[in-house]
Amino acid sequence: MKQYPLDGNSLTLDVLANVVYEHEGVLLSATARKRVKKAQRLVEEWVASGETVYGVTTGFGEFANVRISRSHIEELQENLILSHAAGAGDPLPPDIVRAMMVLRANALAKGYSGIRLETLELLVRMINLDILPVIPMQGSVGASGDLVQLAHLVLAMMGKGKVWVTTGKERTITDSGTALQRAKLHPLRLSAKEGLALINGTQMMTAYAALAAWRGRNLAKVADITGALSVEALRGSDTPYDDRIHRLRPYKGQRAVARNLRAMMKGSEIRESHRYDDPRVQDAYSLRCIPQVHGASRDAIEYVSQIVSIEMNSATDNPLILPDERIHLEGGNFHGQPIALALDFLAIGLAELANIAERRIERLVNGTLSGLPRFLTEKGGLHSGLMIAQYTAASLVSENKVLCHPASVDSIPTSANQEDHNSMGSIGAHKVWKVLDNVQTVLAIEALCGAQGLDFARRINGTTPMKAGKGTEAAYQAIRSRIPYLEEDRVLYDDIHKAVKLVRDSSLIKAVEKHIGVLQ
Repeated sequence: MKQYPLDGNSLTLDVLANVVYEHEGVLLSATARKRVKKAQRLVEEWVASGETVYGVTTGFGEFANVRISRSHIEELQENLILSHAAGAGDPLPPDIVRAMMVLRANALAKGYSGIRLETLELLVRMINLDILPVIPMQGSVGASGDLVQLAHLVLAMMGKGKVWVTTGKERTITDSGTALQRAKLHPLRLSAKEGLALINGTQMMTAYAALAAWRGRNLAKVADITGALSVEALRGSDTPYDDRIHRLRPYKGQRAVARNLRAMMKGSEIRESHRYDDPRVQDAYSLRCIPQVHGASRDAIEYVSQIVSIEMNSATDNPLILPDERIHLEGGNFHGQPIALALDFLAIGLAELANIAERRIERLVNGTLSGLPRFLTEKGGLHSGLMIAQYTAASLVSENKVLCHPASVDSIPTSANQEDHNSMGSIGAHKVWKVLDNVQTVLAIEALCGAQGLDFARRINGTTPMKAGKGTEAAYQAIRSRIPYLEEDRVLYDDIHKAVKLVRDSSLIKAVEKHIGVLQ
């Protein structure tokens, strides 16, 4: 198993995705180990001298003015976890939990939290052994960090909660204490500052944001592929993708999409057969403006990726320990506002990929607009073809419009008004995950309709089948390798499910890139 060093400064989206989806491991860098030890020694000195340090020798939140005796230091930290493990709802997806653990370990590896090295090492070992806490979704308001969810994470480290363990290819739920014992790991006994250090942070919402941004990058490529399929099936013009147009409005995403479309459609016999005899001067926006719309979404995804990259390499607990200066600073780096805003923006950017794709789906199935058989079936009337696939896409796009209402504009006070502004980034995190899945399905439906449309378009001028562009043809063949031509009505759920898998596992992207090189 490959292991990536965590130093608190250099974690990337790609590394996080590899650890989560490829089940690769992590380890602490030598520098991180030294910094962690140095900060923890300082905490021990403060406890011994009776220094007033929030959350170490005082209570929490509204109880910050309550002094805690040295004899109750460990009890204080344990009580913090027990009281804050107050979540509700269904469990978080295991992939999100695994990402949370990596992100928390990386933040602690910066060496500004004051925890013991053995505590951090336990978290790292649980990641590598795929022992994942069962954490309820609801309960975070996204300001003092994702307190509730991180408390449930720590609860499992203490041997008191539930965890997922992997047996073969299956994950099952068991008692944390049992899982730790089987793995020959000792349950965590919290020391000074450790409970607070482990739960102050934005790791749940950042886990969602990071994985959604990473998946969003892939979906942006898929959208270009399915868009190219639709353009070819509808015999659209490739003129709008000319780089001379996009040089005059040089957004990075826009130019990349236009480049992808040109590369995929290059050499298209379908396009060439209509280049001079097509009476249309301009195509509809859903075809003509693919670079501008997809490109804007790409730029939104990249903006969020930059925000996430900063957040996942930041110290986000309180107080922060600066061992070189031998001071502790009480602040608010745990506040989730930067990620909350980014999550709302990401949801909107992703949703637009589905919005425009659904309009292309409608053009494909609408015989009046497409010039193809109505609902892409040769036996219309007796058979409905892909009529209802467009209904499903419309339903998901409509749902996304509700989910894209921003969560970050809301706030509600907590902790007796001590915490009087909250980011609600956790709500945005859950929403963006649902939007992402909906977009994925809409693009899968466009892939189905685009392939079916190509089957008709390639014969529209005669009996000899015409080829699509090199990249578009590769996408078509990848779809048809799993989903046969729709000759007669069948259960479309099965086809959609197969198409979603093609999108989800990047098979569609790999098929195209094998023939035309890496998409931008």
